[in-house]
Amino acid sequence: RENFIHLCNPHLEKMKEDILYHFALGTGTHDFPALFGDVKFVCVGGSPSRMKSFTTYIAEELGLASPSGDYPNICAGTDRYAMYKVGPVLSVSHGMGIPSISIMLHELIKLLHHAKCSNITIIRIGTSGGIGLEPGSVVITRQSVDATFKPQFEQVILGKTVIRSTNLDEELAKELMQCSKEINQFNTVIGNTMCTLDFYEGQGRLDGAICLYNEEEKLQYLKEAYDSGVRNIEMESSVFAAMCNLSGVKGAVVCVTLLNRLEGDQISSSHDVLVEYQQRPQKLVGYFIKKSLGKV
Repeated sequence: RENFIHLCNPHLEKMKEDILYHFALGTGTHDFPALFGDVKFVCVGGSPSRMKSFTTYIAEELGLASPSGDYPNICAGTDRYAMYKVGPVLSVSHGMGIPSISIMLHELIKLLHHAKCSNITIIRIGTSGGIGLEPGSVVITRQSVDATFKPQFEQVILGKTVIRSTNLDEELAKELMQCSKEINQFNTVIGNTMCTLDFYEGQGRLDGAICLYNEEEKLQYLKEAYDSGVRNIEMESSVFAAMCNLSGVKGAVVCVTLLNRLEGDQISSSHDVLVEYQQRPQKLVGYFIKKSLGKV
């Protein structure tokens, strides 16, 4: 059964041309079905370099590696986001925080719609701070919660507060967990992910430029988060989950933890260790894609 992207915007039908400004793409200048019609998997992550390295990795895993070893940035006309494609896999950077990933997702979802893509899976791969987990553990998000541990994304639209669900696809999470068991290379858990509006005070850190609480209050808050089911903290998952739900797209968030926030605030692992940690979500999602395509 073909499951196409659902656009919750009747105004788009009246537009002769749709310019995806932050991608430097448009329906009047690009043939979206020809460029993207075969896409089945979209992987998104914060940094352009990480998404390019994922493209190189998945190309090799799928046997689609470029002879030149390079992949052009489809969004080279802008410096906001980077986009790479290999076979049925699209890799897109989203920057840092809810506003940045929200802008990217609006244009990505329209791109997939204009390309007439169906049965799409979108996975955010990234880094996070863990709670009660050894650094290097991978968390598959069950649901994204806000800083008060509620599973919701709150946004003010036309002066009114709108609340949207942040549950993620349960079956997809289970499939990814099974893939991790088959790889058997690193600790992986399914848990809730707290999505905050800030890296410092919003996450209870003691090392920002401003901090008006003490260590005891910080630890009490993080333990309450742990008791509510939260296993990691990042800054994009809530709007990601909300927009996937509204668009009828299967979505997942797979993040590695760079530290255990119950033991400190600063990331002190060596560069080589951090590089290896950041490859873990890529390995898991890469294996999932290969398995889905019958290449395992």
